[in-house]
Amino acid sequence: MALIVFRLKKYRCGLIVLLMMLPILTHGCGSNRDVTVVDFSKTVPAEQSPDRTSEYPYLRVAVGAMISPKETFAYYRQLMEYIGSRLGRKVRLIQRKTYGEINELLGKGQIDIAFICSGPYVTGKEKYGFDLLAIPEVRKSTFYQSYLIVNKSSSFQQLEDLRGRVFAFTDPDSNTGKMVPTYWLNQMGEHPEAFFEKTIYTYSHDNSILAVSRNLVDGAAVDSLIWEYYHQKNPVFTSRIRIIKKSEPYGIPPIVASRNLSSKFKETIRQLLFSMHLDPEGQKILNGLRIDRIIAATDKWYESIRKIEEKIVILRESIDASAKS
Repeated sequence: MALIVFRLKKYRCGLIVLLMMLPILTHGCGSNRDVTVVDFSKTVPAEQSPDRTSEYPYLRVAVGAMISPKETFAYYRQLMEYIGSRLGRKVRLIQRKTYGEINELLGKGQIDIAFICSGPYVTGKEKYGFDLLAIPEVRKSTFYQSYLIVNKSSSFQQLEDLRGRVFAFTDPDSNTGKMVPTYWLNQMGEHPEAFFEKTIYTYSHDNSILAVSRNLVDGAAVDSLIWEYYHQKNPVFTSRIRIIKKSEPYGIPPIVASRNLSSKFKETIRQLLFSMHLDPEGQKILNGLRIDRIIAATDKWYESIRKIEEKIVILRESIDASAKS
């Protein structure tokens, strides 16, 4: 096990935690402050695949690191096996640490279908050319939120109270885990790198929940779906946390397909997904994932995320201009 030590300049120093196997990488974030990138677990490597389309003998499926790789494999393996058996194909599950890496593999045709976050869908759809395939319906809803969370033992009641503290983002391209809290700060006339003393990337929402519950960080922004999943499944960590802010609803993380797949094959996959809840075996798998059913999607559900992305650019330019004047 790796011994992790964070030195916090103002109010905390020394030993913080013994936690799994986590290498720490540090890089600049556009200022003289450091952004600490925390890799909480090893990713599952994807074998290098030749550039082929649907003729490739495996159905290559990726799951974005919304939850940690170990958990992702356990929760989605049955779903992948179900899809593969119904299509008569072997399935290869591919994982990468960042959302951006999954998008790039989709664009290169090295992934056939992927379960991705809403943020990477909005930012990568045009660039990488993947198609919206379907979306999960969870608790009769096709929307989710960003939750701003802090430890129950803390005195923090609002985002403003986290000034000068340590904050966890999930991924640079995450909607709920990066884009939304950045937008909140921009509305206050602040940049994350100036507002917080230090920020880290955990690369999964369950890692951010764990970090807040163990007081490794003072706050984080997480996907409400992951939060609710863990709160029901294993509340040992969520019970130590308070939610102090919730965002507006956004289109739920979608299932997308590579542009290299034929339209006929995409439709075959769609119909298989749409009918899962009608099959006892399929329904059991969906129940395990806390999904009601998988349904058709519309791109307009993601317009609010696009607007936030545009507003972040405008607000940041305004803040920068004010700082220079």
